[in-house]
Amino acid sequence: MIVTERLKIYPADKEQMQRFIESENDEELRSAYSEMLAGCLEFPDKWEWYAMWLIELHDGTHIGDLCFKGIGDDGVPEIGYGIRDAFQGCGYASEAVKGMVGWAFRIRL
Repeated sequence: MIVTERLKIYPADKEQMQRFIESENDEELRSAYSEMLAGCLEFPDKWEWYAMWLIELHDGTHIGDLCFKGIGDDGVPEIGYGIRDAFQGCGYASEAVKGMVGWAFRIRL
């Protein structure tokens, strides 16, 4: 788990990812979430790389998610993220990405 000043960020487990897939109305997102889960199950030792990461406030309120999207053309890992509308404009995405990047460098991902 990554803990920042205002956030807790952690990889979703199998059941959480399945719930996201089942509840998603957007076919493109449902497909992306399904690919993430498939990667997690195929490569469980690299779960953190394939999983969706949940972003929560310290009180447990789920405000968004992020994930590694793969390696970009420049050889640098890309991060995708989304913050629920009610929580946008507060710097949460920046804080989450900063925490995730720091974590990735610490573990040499």
